[in-house]
Amino acid sequence: MFYIKRLYRFILKSFLPLFLMTFFICLFIVLMQFLWRYVDEMVGKGLEMSVLAELFFYAAVTMVPMALPLAILLASLMTFGNLGERLELLAIKAAGISLLQIMRPLVIFLIFVAIGAFFFQNNVLPKSQVKMWTLLYSMRQKSPELDIPEGVFYDQISGYNLYVKKKDHKTGMLYDVMIYDMSTGFDNAMIILADSGKLKMTDDKEHLFLTLYSGESFENLRDQRTSTSNIPYRRETFSLKEIMIAFDANFNRMDDGIMQNQYIGKDLAALQSSIDSMTYRVDSIGNNYANSLKVSGYFALYDRPGMHVSKEDSIREQKAVAEAAELNLDSLFDGGSLQRKQLYLDRAVARAGRYKSDYEFRSYTMGDENKVIRRHQIEMYKKFTLSFACIIFFFIGAPLGAIIRKGGLGMPVVVSVFMFIFYYIIDNSGYKLARDGRWEVWEGMWLSSAVLLPLGIFLTYKAVKDSAVFNPDVYINFFRKLIGRQELRKVVLKEVIIEDMNPMEAIERAHRLSDSCQRFLDKVGRKRQSYWKYCLYGYNKSDIIALGNQINELVDYVSNSHSQMVISKLMDYPVLRNLWVYRPAPSVKWGYVLAALFPIGLLLYWIGSRQQRLLRNEVEAIVHTNEELCVQLEKEESDRIEENKTV
Repeated sequence: MFYIKRLYRFILKSFLPLFLMTFFICLFIVLMQFLWRYVDEMVGKGLEMSVLAELFFYAAVTMVPMALPLAILLASLMTFGNLGERLELLAIKAAGISLLQIMRPLVIFLIFVAIGAFFFQNNVLPKSQVKMWTLLYSMRQKSPELDIPEGVFYDQISGYNLYVKKKDHKTGMLYDVMIYDMSTGFDNAMIILADSGKLKMTDDKEHLFLTLYSGESFENLRDQRTSTSNIPYRRETFSLKEIMIAFDANFNRMDDGIMQNQYIGKDLAALQSSIDSMTYRVDSIGNNYANSLKVSGYFALYDRPGMHVSKEDSIREQKAVAEAAELNLDSLFDGGSLQRKQLYLDRAVARAGRYKSDYEFRSYTMGDENKVIRRHQIEMYKKFTLSFACIIFFFIGAPLGAIIRKGGLGMPVVVSVFMFIFYYIIDNSGYKLARDGRWEVWEGMWLSSAVLLPLGIFLTYKAVKDSAVFNPDVYINFFRKLIGRQELRKVVLKEVIIEDMNPMEAIERAHRLSDSCQRFLDKVGRKRQSYWKYCLYGYNKSDIIALGNQINELVDYVSNSHSQMVISKLMDYPVLRNLWVYRPAPSVKWGYVLAALFPIGLLLYWIGSRQQRLLRNEVEAIVHTNEELCVQLEKEESDRIEENKTV
């Protein structure tokens, strides 16, 4: 019997409701984006609600590939954030269950989601895209709803411009009507003026029936002119005039077959078949162009690229080329007259221009063919990148939730939106690079996955190891070490001392430390190193480490003192840092390389010499602190001796 562990059921019950909720929220958001983008195509055309609902349904199905990764990212982030915020994740880990074991049921579930997303992309999405784009193009071609405004010209009727000064909304009467009829061309325009009129639609919604009262018309009859100078016209005064205007107000759907032949309406097998056939055709055309270049040289008998010559013509051409090779063309050209020279140059330039224009046109044709191939390849790779993006977003969201430990819709939404915008920018950039042929198609389409996959692996590793990724102290200490910021020594008075400090022994150690500091200063010198000496040798880091260990030993020994004054003096000892800029090159050979890289070496020399100067000041401060510590220890020792004598 199939059985799911109680922990796995708990994780699935925590994830699935959030996943469904975030999926529909994300789908609604991207659907609103679609509505804002194409609202001009739908408003003002009198479309039925059933048509708009059908368009929104197909658009929602089409937007699933964009909403699904974002929903997985947000749901996984919220799920593990809630578990961490309620300390449930901590309790599960305390029971000896690792984070990867906690994520296991969701990983299995999302593998099935990724497989389903692939089949959705391959079988459902092409059909929905065909339906959506067919409806959208049909809406674009539909005539707008007839609504003639007052006081402005209305040009939404093809071939006509109407002006109405005033309308009666109750009776539908139009007053002070002016019509420019340019349906037969601008040269044969007709102008109609009427005191009033009425406009209505025929029952079949394919014509407008316009009834005009008390007006006149002027018509230019240019197509009936009898001479070039006189153009007849016609002027008419009427009390009643009826005009029939073609105006198709029906919603006519396009045929789905037009879109099904495009790349958006093909599944994986159809895309691969189209790519193979188009690639074969492009290669064949390219081979024909290459062959035409071979047989259409400058000395060709026929000045038409691509034209095949017979064997006899080819032999004559080879003889002509051989004879021309023996001639001194420069002398022939120089011996001609100026008119002859100009004729030669004009013919050569004209012939080169014809070749250039011909092959530029052919390159444009080849470019269009290759662009269609790339669009098919992009659509084919999209069917795989969506499934992989679902897995990547889970391995980003789940570790982030475990690290942040914040649930709800606050922090998870902010992080998810930021991550998705980052993903969308990279994915869109890769898509454009692949579409324009600047990159290979597979490189552009897998760019976003290649960028986000290391991030998912890094976050998962940090979450499994319980690393403090978002702890600001970690980054502060890192940058402090990077820029070489000096650390302060902290020493506190011990409440319990196991072994008391001997002042004379401490003084002896302080003197030995001062001697070591003097030897170090004598070795490195009191002045700044030269550029070459810094790059080749720098400061010996082993000497700095030994000096730092000697300081720590002295501080640890003297910290067993009962005197607060002595403890306070110990905090004056600086903490020696082992910075890499003390000697940036690990060896003399690499030092020569660094010195040769003059701009980089000069920058490091400026930074390193400054840090070396600070190090020398710290060593001198150690010597000065040793003297003050010895004075303090001698005073305490003398006070102890006087106290013993008194007792």
